[in-house]
Amino acid sequence: MGTLIGTWRMSAGGIQEGMEKLAQGAAVGEAIVTAIRAVEDHPGFTSVGYGGLPAADGVVRADAAYMDGRTLRIGAVLEAAQLRNPIDTAYALCGRATNCVLTGDGAEQFAKAQGLALGSLLTPQAEERWRQEKDQHRPLTSYQGHDTVCVAGVSQGKMGVGTSTSGLFMKEVGRVGDTPLPGCGFYCDDQAGAAACTGLGEDLMRGVLAYEVVRRMKDGMSAQQAAETALLDWERRRLAMGENPGEMSLIALAPDGSFGGATALPLFPFAVGTNQGVQLYAARYADGVHTVSPVDASALQGVD
Repeated sequence: MGTLIGTWRMSAGGIQEGMEKLAQGAAVGEAIVTAIRAVEDHPGFTSVGYGGLPAADGVVRADAAYMDGRTLRIGAVLEAAQLRNPIDTAYALCGRATNCVLTGDGAEQFAKAQGLALGSLLTPQAEERWRQEKDQHRPLTSYQGHDTVCVAGVSQGKMGVGTSTSGLFMKEVGRVGDTPLPGCGFYCDDQAGAAACTGLGEDLMRGVLAYEVVRRMKDGMSAQQAAETALLDWERRRLAMGENPGEMSLIALAPDGSFGGATALPLFPFAVGTNQGVQLYAARYADGVHTVSPVDASALQGVD
C-alpha cells in the first residue's frame, strides 16, 4: 500500500485518512493532499489553514506546496488569503511547465477557475488573539501551536511531498518562509527520497535543509542518518557563527518506505502511516544525543 509521514501529532488524523485513500487505490499525491487537508480544516490548529493566526494586519495568509518525485515538478502558493485549502491549489499547480508558483490574488484566481473552495481562513478565536496581541510587539517565534504541516509519501514506487502553513503569527505582510520554497521547506526525488522541514523559515532557508537531506540519501545514507546529520551539521555551523541553534525539525522518507526524523528541540512528535496502521514517534535532542522512538499519544499530552 505505502507509507506516509507527517510532522507533529496534529498530522496523525490526516495520515490515517491518507492511508485509507491508499488502501482504496488512490495515487500517493491524493493521499498526501488528503492528509494535509485534514489539518488545514481543523480550526484548533493555529499554524495551518482555517484557524491559523494572522499577519500583523489581522489577515491570515497561507503558503503551501506540492512536489512530484518522478517529474521533480512543483506547485506552490504564497501569501494567499482566500484559499480554504491551500494544498489543493498547490497540488493543482504541480505539473505545469510554467506559472506553477502563484502569489496572492493570482493563486486565488487560479483556484476559482479550477472550482476550488475560496474563503477567509480567519476564525473568531484567531481574530480575538490578534486583537489582544497586536500592540505587544513581541518577537516572532515558531513552534507555538505548532508549525508547518508537512507530509511525504511513497506508494507503488512513486513519491511526493506537500507542505502547508499560515506562517508566523504577526508576520509582516508579504513575509514568506521556507514552506513553499523547493529545497528549503521540502524536496522529493523518486530516485533518492523526500524530506520536509518545520521551524523558523528564515533559518531553514539559509541551510537549504530539505534538499540537503535528500542529497545525503542519494549518496547512500538512510533516511534517519540523512535527517540527523544534515540538521546537526547546520546547527554546528550556526553555533560557529555565534548564533543560537534555533528551533528546527525534519522528516525524511526513503523510496523503500524507511523513514527518519530529527530535531533541535527537546521533543518533536511525528506520525507515520504504514500497512500496519498509524504510529506516533518522538524525536528528542538533549545533551548532544539524538534519539527517535515510538511513543503513545498519552505521552504527548499538550503537544499538537
